[in-house]
Amino acid sequence: MKIVYFTHSLASCWNHGNAHFLRGVLSELLARGHEVEVREPANSWSLANLLADHGEEGLEPYRTAYPELSSRAYDAADPVEPMLEGADLVIVHEWNDHDLVARIGRIRAGGASFSLLFHDTHHRAVSEPEAMRAYDLSGYDGVLAFGEALSEVYRGWGWQGRVWTWHEAADTRRFHPPMQPAEGREGLVWIGNWGDGERTEELERFLFRPAQEARLALDIYGVRYPEEARATLARYGVNYHGWAANARAPSIFANHMATVHVPRRYYATILPGIPTIRVFEALACGIPLVSAPWDDAEGLFRPGRDYLVARNGQEMTHHLTALRNDADLREALVQSGMETILARHTCAHRVDELLSIVSHLRAPQTTSVRDFA
Repeated sequence: MKIVYFTHSLASCWNHGNAHFLRGVLSELLARGHEVEVREPANSWSLANLLADHGEEGLEPYRTAYPELSSRAYDAADPVEPMLEGADLVIVHEWNDHDLVARIGRIRAGGASFSLLFHDTHHRAVSEPEAMRAYDLSGYDGVLAFGEALSEVYRGWGWQGRVWTWHEAADTRRFHPPMQPAEGREGLVWIGNWGDGERTEELERFLFRPAQEARLALDIYGVRYPEEARATLARYGVNYHGWAANARAPSIFANHMATVHVPRRYYATILPGIPTIRVFEALACGIPLVSAPWDDAEGLFRPGRDYLVARNGQEMTHHLTALRNDADLREALVQSGMETILARHTCAHRVDELLSIVSHLRAPQTTSVRDFA
């Protein structure tokens, strides 16, 4: 099968978390013998920022880790039809231009034989609903949403039976436990962006202050930390390292004792059940994790076994202190978290799900598609 994926960027993960999952899924599809083409806009925002900050060297970790992957840039004025030639499946990510989304839909509605899916991995359906509803998806066969709560939003917009919950997952070819013994790890690490004010207070309450109170050195990697954010980090004695290529995350996790999940406010409130991809990646890498308040509404994990849950800052300090002092607790969390990832949440699992969805789309509809939603 030939798959064409339209992304914001495959090459850059600078403030672009979907690139993590996309790389893993496409790598798995290629390993299974499928043909893959990736299209991304020339001078995408993420890539432009990466190159401005780090130059071409910033792309080396991705190129080294994923030598089998590549993408082709296009300009807004380029005709779309040649990009779709020979495709059996086309997936368009939601961080694409409205005009491009509509043009591809019109081609599909005009009788093209490929299956066409819209892939939504953001909270804008609830934070900016009018902007999302402005996308013309009338020619699309369905929607892939990265959480059941988001799928429910699309069902409310008339997509009953044509929206599938397709969670992110860990690329276990690259994200796996380190070779060195866990005893060599020290301190706490958090890999994440500042969040545009979506979790500022939460970061102080569930990360900066508890790390300080638990007497754990804290290393932070990420981008878009304004001056006031860096001043806050300095006040708590945090070591801020700036952007890190996602391909480096396993080695970063390998040097630390534990990490923390601090969800953006939308995923802790009106879109429950959607974890950041860092949860999948961290557990796959065998690092103990503690989560700030987050409702695992879909039962993706086993809270209390795969990771610890802190209901408030005091509990976060308690959990971090316990992890610092109890090697058996750390090992139990590592083993349980890995077990859940390998059983349910690898990119191989997500490819199985995708191929099943496509099979149902292309089969004669003797059974309603809604039966598989």
